Amino acid sequence: VQLQASGGGLVLTGGSLRLSCAVSGGIFGSVVIGWFRQAPGKEREFVAGIRWTGDSSYHTGSSKDRFAISRDNAKNAVYLQMSSLKPEDTAVYYCAAGFKFPYRRPDDYDYWGQGTQVTVSS
Repeated sequence: VQLQASGGGLVLTGGSLRLSCAVSGGIFGSVVIGWFRQAPGKEREFVAGIRWTGDSSYHTGSSKDRFAISRDNAKNAVYLQMSSLKPEDTAVYYCAAGFKFPYRRPDDYDYWGQGTQVTVSS
């Protein structure tokens, strides 16, 4: 499984960005594609995840209101729409593929893409 994240950039506080994760390789229904982020000096943290098939998605309390995860199976892509961005959202964002419940820890994921930098300026 290969993943490639894109769509990061510099945005002002309150702005929006949509990140994309291109997925290729042996994808099948039980896999969850997750988004994580890591700010300098901090641990990698879960943002949101979505199962490749079906309706299941996973969020944190802080991401649910401002971040929406979606997928387009025909395009082999998963998206993270981020709105009302804050400076504390500044981080490198990674997408990953995993099979282990609860799908919220880095160790639940086996395949990682390179990150995309998101910088929110005040």
